[in-house]
Amino acid sequence: MNPAIFTLEVGGKPVLSFEAKNLREAWEVCHEHWLREDLSQLRSNGICVWDGKAPLRSRSATEAERAIYREAAKTAASPQDELVLAYLIELDGETV
Repeated sequence: MNPAIFTLEVGGKPVLSFEAKNLREAWEVCHEHWLREDLSQLRSNGICVWDGKAPLRSRSATEAERAIYREAAKTAASPQDELVLAYLIELDGETV
């Protein structure tokens, strides 16, 4: 079975999509220290993506979000076993 595509919401706003085996694994990704660290440092239109307080929630991606993820996964420079994060928002300057 292929992994499913999930979307991470920050305070109810879809921010990025990624693959996971199931909702439990997607939930675990949302609580990874490295991801929380990255989200707290990234900015979109001058605003911090995550303030450290807004709830992080994973859910099944919509068809549009899946399409964005698939496109990002095709062009990803990372090895096959690494997690690809497809951002659904425009990020300022350098990305992590």
